Amino acid sequence: MACMTRRTFTLTDPAYVEFWRERRHCTVTTQRPDGSLHVTPMGVVLEPEANAAWALTSRNSVKARNIRAVQPAWVAVGQVEGRWWASLEGTAEIVEDPDQVAAACARYAERYRTPRPNPDRVAVRISVTRTLGNLP
Repeated sequence: MACMTRRTFTLTDPAYVEFWRERRHCTVTTQRPDGSLHVTPMGVVLEPEANAAWALTSRNSVKARNIRAVQPAWVAVGQVEGRWWASLEGTAEIVEDPDQVAAACARYAERYRTPRPNPDRVAVRISVTRTLGNLP
């Protein structure tokens, strides 16, 4: 397979969407109130038709606190497999509505596994503004 150079993708690009459907863990970067960055592993699911990505976390996690504290809450998400990688950027919000959290759990289960019970679970909704990658 020929290597493509790093480029911007669209959320309708089949290669980009497929890379986000296969099971891979990601890292998410949030900004702390002091301006420094917090990077942590996270499962993220792309919803291309809504120009969004979803993740799950606990209500009081560092990433949830960072997203609430810094507005707009810009985040970056990346995933890698060998020399292939894809990233997305956008603004994040914490979603606590039980129906939306349940829908995020269902999306997560499709890509990863059914999440363990967590009474403090919230969803993170990322409105995607930029996509990059180096994909086959």
